[in-house]
Amino acid sequence: MRTQIRFVMPLAALLLLAACGKPVPDDKAAYVGDWRSPNMSLLVTKDGSVKYKRVSDGVTKSVDAGLRRFEGDNFVVGIPFIETTFAVSKPPHQEAGAWKMTVDGVELTRAP
Repeated sequence: MRTQIRFVMPLAALLLLAACGKPVPDDKAAYVGDWRSPNMSLLVTKDGSVKYKRVSDGVTKSVDAGLRRFEGDNFVVGIPFIETTFAVSKPPHQEAGAWKMTVDGVELTRAP
């Protein structure tokens, strides 16, 4: 039993550390914020936490995970071997005084 505990504890610690997000790099700071549309919400924090929820055809999808990396304009969240890529077709930009971004085909507006 003691051998199992010695193995499980470091493994649990490793998984917790892997789940932590990486901070948003300075050149991607515009991604930080609370982004919304009528059927989707996306919260990206400076410390790399990402919370996503989307309702489509009565099905709710959600992700609450750490930022892993950026790939161009896209960003990847999750833990090793279980990752989700958010496809950003229009990165954050100002339009008529509001910040907009298009993620997975949905135009989002950053909350003030």
